[in-house]
Amino acid sequence: MRSYECVFILRPDLDDERAGEVAEKFKSLVENHGGEVTRLEKWGKRRLAYEIAHTREGLYMIMHFNAAPEVAQELDRVLKITEDVLRHIIVRQAA
Repeated sequence: MRSYECVFILRPDLDDERAGEVAEKFKSLVENHGGEVTRLEKWGKRRLAYEIAHTREGLYMIMHFNAAPEVAQELDRVLKITEDVLRHIIVRQAA
C-alpha cells in the first residue's frame, strides 16, 4: 500500500452537516476498497487564488490515506463527478 494525500475544495455555500457527509463519502470509499484513512481534516473556508465557477471562496478539506493505486484512481474518478467539489488533487507521498 502507498501513502497518499488528497486535498479537495468544496463549494462554500455547503453547511457543516453537508460538508461532513461529502467528506465521509470519500472516506468510506477509500475504506470500502481496502484502504486506510489516517487523517481527515477540515481546514475551513479560504479565499481561492482565482475564481472557479463564479466562486471566490472554497471549503478546504485534506485527507491522508494508505491504499493501492487503484483506490486512488477510483477516488479521483468520484471526486471528478461530484458536484459539490470545485477542485481536488491527489498526491503520492514520498516514502
